[in-house]
Amino acid sequence: MTRMVASLFALILSTLLLVAGNAFLMTLLGIRLGLEAVDPGTIGRVLACYSVGFVLGTLSVHRVIGRVGHIRAFAVFAAITAVAALLYPLALSMALWAGLRVLSGFAMAGLLVVIESWFSSRATSSNRGALFAVYQIVFFISVASGQLLVNLGDPADFPLYTLSAILLTLALIPLSLTRMDAPVVVAAERISIFQLLRESTTGVAGSLTCGLLIGSFYALGPVYATLIGLDLARTSAFMATAIIAAMILAWPMGMICDRFDRRRVMFTLALIAGVAACVAAFTGIHHPILLIGAVGLFTGLSAALYPIAVAITNDRMDEHRIVAASATLLLSYGLGSVMGPLLISELIGLTGPGGLFLGCAGFLALLALIVGYYIWTTEDIPVAEQETFVTTMPEAMPVLAEMDPRNEEFHATEEPLMPEPAAPESRPAVPIEEEEATEPR
Repeated sequence: MTRMVASLFALILSTLLLVAGNAFLMTLLGIRLGLEAVDPGTIGRVLACYSVGFVLGTLSVHRVIGRVGHIRAFAVFAAITAVAALLYPLALSMALWAGLRVLSGFAMAGLLVVIESWFSSRATSSNRGALFAVYQIVFFISVASGQLLVNLGDPADFPLYTLSAILLTLALIPLSLTRMDAPVVVAAERISIFQLLRESTTGVAGSLTCGLLIGSFYALGPVYATLIGLDLARTSAFMATAIIAAMILAWPMGMICDRFDRRRVMFTLALIAGVAACVAAFTGIHHPILLIGAVGLFTGLSAALYPIAVAITNDRMDEHRIVAASATLLLSYGLGSVMGPLLISELIGLTGPGGLFLGCAGFLALLALIVGYYIWTTEDIPVAEQETFVTTMPEAMPVLAEMDPRNEEFHATEEPLMPEPAAPESRPAVPIEEEEATEPR
């Protein structure tokens, strides 16, 4: 493990700087808009533009990378995010900020494709699981640490935005100096969302709901904290605690999911997370410790919905279709992360700050109804026949599904990835022929 981490040090360092700088900026923008008393509906529309750009990026950035190569593409995308960070404080214009959020989301999708392609290209049958875990730990630590940087200054002043741009620019250096061969990037295969909905309704519903919840919290959590009067230190602790809770609860959820029917686990988590959201909505404002505990439980269980949705879907997929299904689930999550802030911000405008958690509780109740219906009307897959559960995070790109340890047997039959030639031309992946599934949902 130590040797593997050392060999990927440049890649890990670039990931830390990039993700921390981006997470820091996202929280900073939410706090700034809250302090400026911008209408919550407008805040939701502006911040949701990041997810719009990110979803568009997942569908198209592989073409840019294939045309100019990994290093050049990484430099271009990093420059876009850094310049955008410097432009925000120049004018508090919602139209400008919305456009910058779309560009930032698109560029961040490209940056993650480059990084995750490099990680994935280093995966072998002996290190796939460890590499997968290292990437996720690095990602969570980076996001959590980024929240703490908002304490370093005034959200209305230029220096904090400059700091974000510095981190995003510094991420260029380790990766640009790496001597690793660049991998080949191909377009991620996908199954139609509507077809996957027929084959695994609970899987799609779980990933979509996770996008609604996590997208809403990441975008509007800092706004909520500002509206209830938390200072910068408490706001950063509030956001960081929620993200750390998601990381800590991921592993116990894995053990539970390997011992019980996963649809019943999802149903139970939806109910518990919904109760935690209600506690945060009605009592958290008056009890800060209770607020942090309830929000940590809510975000931790909400983040667990996505890997459970992936596991439920994989249990019902032929082996050669798992990667394509994972890419479609990520797209479903992305769509949820666009819709969530739009809907929840309007609810905050109508009901006050607690609307963030009341709306999320409503999404969870709807998910529980859907999952409960399919538990009642269809047969369970026996626990002994379930695929091994693997903790996965939704804040990733479709290429990361290639590194999933559950794909080890599938990859063993494939030819190993070859280094990218000097003048790369990305070839689109050949679509896998879709088959009708007869498995129960």
